[in-house]
Amino acid sequence: MAAPASAPAPAAPRLLKALIVSSVGVAASHLVLSDTLYLSLAAQASAALGAGPGYSSQQAFTSALVNTFLLMPLVLWIGMRITGERKVGPVVLVGTAGWVVAVGNGIDAIDDRPGAILPLGSLLLVVGATALASLMRRTRT
Repeated sequence: MAAPASAPAPAAPRLLKALIVSSVGVAASHLVLSDTLYLSLAAQASAALGAGPGYSSQQAFTSALVNTFLLMPLVLWIGMRITGERKVGPVVLVGTAGWVVAVGNGIDAIDDRPGAILPLGSLLLVVGATALASLMRRTRT
């Protein structure tokens, strides 16, 4: 005899959890991105002043992108699991893809200025799309 299928969880609490977790993910990823881009600016300044070989600005820039692209899926996955959600694949996939696109389109705005913020519209779009992805459910047939 097959086990009874559990009723799907209500959408509103899952959406709220995803909204909070995606906001934290965007904030944490943006913090890592801006801090490591600051290292890139410092490396450029030291190279201009004649500093010897070391941590180059290209390495710092690449490190900024890699760190932020790795942090976003990790924060989304851990955050949704901590809140008690099980099926977090769509949230992680949409959130990570949205973050990569937002950074790719806005990196020029923050690349040369310490403390600059990505365009607010793109950040809100990432949070919103990620939260809406939490509503995607697979149905069993």
